[in-house]
Amino acid sequence: MLNFEFHNPTRIVFGAATVPSLAQLVPPTARVLVLFGGASAEKTGTLAEVRRALGTRVVQEFGGIEPNPSYETLMRAVEQVRREQLDFLLAVGGGSVIDGTKFVAVAAQYEGDPWTILETGGATVSGALPFGTVLTLPATGSEMNNGSVVTRKATQTKLPFRSAHVFPQFSVLDPTKTYTLPEKQIANGVVDAFVHITEQYLTYPVQALVQDRFAEGLLQTLVEIAPQAIAAPEDYATRSNLMWTATLALNGLIGAGVPQDWATHMIGHELTALYDIDHARTLAIVLPALLDVQRDKKRAKLLQYGQRVWGISNGSEEQRIDAAIEATRGFFEGLGIPTRLSAYGLGMAAVDNVVGQLGAHGMTRLGEHGDVDLALSRTILETAL
Repeated sequence: MLNFEFHNPTRIVFGAATVPSLAQLVPPTARVLVLFGGASAEKTGTLAEVRRALGTRVVQEFGGIEPNPSYETLMRAVEQVRREQLDFLLAVGGGSVIDGTKFVAVAAQYEGDPWTILETGGATVSGALPFGTVLTLPATGSEMNNGSVVTRKATQTKLPFRSAHVFPQFSVLDPTKTYTLPEKQIANGVVDAFVHITEQYLTYPVQALVQDRFAEGLLQTLVEIAPQAIAAPEDYATRSNLMWTATLALNGLIGAGVPQDWATHMIGHELTALYDIDHARTLAIVLPALLDVQRDKKRAKLLQYGQRVWGISNGSEEQRIDAAIEATRGFFEGLGIPTRLSAYGLGMAAVDNVVGQLGAHGMTRLGEHGDVDLALSRTILETAL
């Protein structure tokens, strides 16, 4: 097991009817900006609950944050924070709203060009406004981590940043808030969480027995609950387990002391930026192809994954690896999520475009070994055709 340091200061308030806890969680003198996405937060009554809980505090609102939050939109929120001298942010939504709020929290206090925050991956961040979240879509784990991804539409650039300054102070997780989500969003959330786990697990062995079992348990949980999560929207137990699994998938715990990959995400980001494909769906396209191309370097963990997660124990090593990859692909397809570029009408021109963007953004040494160069990324994308 590798040396590591694990720190997560986010307070989790979990369960039904927990939105009223905002009355105690948000400082009484705070000047609050509530950030959200589309109309669903209003239609479902969640925003009304939030307003009641915030009581007599100074509260303003900013809506319209996109599923892939754009720099252009977020900068309008930054202007509002500065103009109105707001000092506390509250994200009400899924990972995109929370990611966007993290950027606003940093950019509102940032001296210089805020795009530098993303160009440097967060290395230049020295502070941020305090913020909390009310999670309505389980998927990204952004409610309990210090990462964010933002897209600049003008240049079709999608970049991540991380900073110790953007852990949420608290996150309210009420599984009943997921009941009205479309089936597509639940399926996307399952895949997003699944791939977050594999990025930290399907690398190479470092004798991190606890982290391996944590990761395998989370993967098995997703496989077990996925059908019911879609078929029974108001099954509280299932939605609770989905929400908590997605949070644990990327709160830093299972990644502590183990090598991590993230090549699937970096390649997927470019597909989203160029072709506006849902983030989770780009992951479902890239992951099976990447596992196939990288099978030799991931051999030990792929065999372990096949046996422990999918119960694959018969056949040669190559047959078991093939079966593990196909089980992964079948799981995604069974959720209604295609795993081939061709399903989105994309061919070799898209491969060329994505590889070009990876090169332009310096994504030339990806993966746990830093060996996923542009040539290997091209092979992965061609395998995903």
